Amino acid sequence: MEQRKLAVFDIDGTIFRKNLHFELINELSWLGAFPVDVRKRLTEVYSGWLEHEGTYEDYRNAIVSLYAEHIKGVSEEKVREASRIVISFHMKRTYIFSEALIRRFRAEGRHIIAVSGSPIEVVEEYNEKYLRFDKVYGSVYEKDGNGIYTGRASFEPTKAKNEVVKRYAEENGVDLSDSYGIGDTESDIGIFRIVEHPIAFNPNLNLKTAAEKEGWRIIVEKKDAIYDLTRCAATGGSGSPDDLMKVS
Repeated sequence: MEQRKLAVFDIDGTIFRKNLHFELINELSWLGAFPVDVRKRLTEVYSGWLEHEGTYEDYRNAIVSLYAEHIKGVSEEKVREASRIVISFHMKRTYIFSEALIRRFRAEGRHIIAVSGSPIEVVEEYNEKYLRFDKVYGSVYEKDGNGIYTGRASFEPTKAKNEVVKRYAEENGVDLSDSYGIGDTESDIGIFRIVEHPIAFNPNLNLKTAAEKEGWRIIVEKKDAIYDLTRCAATGGSGSPDDLMKVS
């Protein structure tokens, strides 16, 4: 029997148009689990990135630090509650190209997984309510015996996404040949080095630079238009998701 192939997605900025971690922090503040002034700090961090006062990685790292600082003493029940609210409101805010890829990969019978830096609670909620992937990974924060977070992260998949994917493949008998990897930042480079078909989707500068050097495919979605920056000569540079994916 032929082994099922694999497709690996990042979530934030790749499937989801916003950032699950950001939205979770914001909701926890509205629920009173985090201080009210956390929302002000979130706005400052986001505005700094929009106004070119830092890189996307600076913005992402600031969110991670803000969450770790304030999660201590919060209950898992409260984080699950905030996750349900976030996903019920935001779950359909996705990219056209990524949705098309997911439909294609499902039709092909692939294993589809996601490896995200956002907290596992909101990632699992997104998967249960919308994505329906075979497996999702997110950052895990340590809890005490009463389900209260200590503030320490016990698992951060963004530090070695390739190892997470390798372990999934080994545990599930998945063949990595003809596999796909889709992501938007340098944390996805490890995945790109072990899959056969890497796609840098709306990449930040660090990933774009690496993709150009390695010859990886670069796709950009802007409003309702999709551009294949690596296939301009062959495809005219833009088209529907299905048309773009016909180019091998």
